[in-house]
Amino acid sequence: MDSSSSTLLCNPSSFQTKQNILPAQFMWPKDDLVNEVYEELNEPLIDLAGFFSGNSGETIKASKLLHTACINHGFFQVKNHGVEEWLISAAHREVDALFKLRNDKKMSLKRKAGSIWGYSGAHSDRYSSKLPWKETFSFRYDYGSSATNEMVHEYFTSVIGTEFEEAGIVYQWYCAAMEKLSLAIFELLAISLGVEQQHFKKFFEDGTSIMRCNYYPRCNDPGLTLGTGPHTDPTALTILHQDQVGGLQVFAGNKWQSVHPRHDAFVVNIGDTFKALTNGIYKSCMHRAVVNKELERKSLVYFVCPRDDKIVRAVEDLVDKEYGTRMYPDFTWSDLFTFTQTHYRADNSTLVSFFSWLLPAPTTSTSQV
Repeated sequence: MDSSSSTLLCNPSSFQTKQNILPAQFMWPKDDLVNEVYEELNEPLIDLAGFFSGNSGETIKASKLLHTACINHGFFQVKNHGVEEWLISAAHREVDALFKLRNDKKMSLKRKAGSIWGYSGAHSDRYSSKLPWKETFSFRYDYGSSATNEMVHEYFTSVIGTEFEEAGIVYQWYCAAMEKLSLAIFELLAISLGVEQQHFKKFFEDGTSIMRCNYYPRCNDPGLTLGTGPHTDPTALTILHQDQVGGLQVFAGNKWQSVHPRHDAFVVNIGDTFKALTNGIYKSCMHRAVVNKELERKSLVYFVCPRDDKIVRAVEDLVDKEYGTRMYPDFTWSDLFTFTQTHYRADNSTLVSFFSWLLPAPTTSTSQV
């Protein structure tokens, strides 16, 4: 493949301006492209105002809505979340600036193998088929460290360029707001599960996060490809703010259902790591993103993870409560991250495949007589 073709494959938006024929690398199997009339997911819109104000009645009400959603599909939306509207708008504006960079500049920011920092065009650095019709820009944010904010700001100014200093400030503020929101959601999740309120907050307060900006260009053949393929998130919690174009779909009730975008709310979903912490009580549901022929789509995604070396083990009270036995072996986020970055493409069987990789079946030996 020549360098020109390689660049185009790494940048679907650039390819779209060149030709009308979708290359084979972006085409997905028919089983993943089921076209039907999609219903909207009936996920709850949870008002956090009562929780933040200390209203116990409203907190219990919210926790019950949360519990119902999480035992079924793990998706819900939150409003009155405490994140300023101007900050969300500013973060979306910076997405535009990032993906309008020249192709050669994007390639210079390309994500290195095993790293989460930088630009990725259709994940073509990792895969050669079923490429997603999207571009991403990702960076890391560590919880509980005053140096974190400077790390984000420094990355934008020293790596991307001094003209992105404002973007660095915006994203350090946005990540700090997401940290605060995520820890509040972990408290509410604990209440909904009947465990000590601070349990999950304490578990994640020294954790890490992956902040990702997504850009889905217009596509002339949206029925042949996907913006993001069917998968569950290997992380613990995902907090998404999507624009008004829409495209997120969840596989619930044995059918694909769309998630209605709301400018005043964040979409939150449970990931595989939190599913393991609840011993499988709360679900990590398969989801995907479709693309649009007429409109481009943008989203801000914040993935919450434990500290790299922290042992992920189901809460003992939840083991006794539901199944009476532990459903998953101990693991660290570092091991799961390595698995999904270098050995396995996340899908709806990530945890099962991960444990097979982490704990290979013992070999049997035969004795001679």
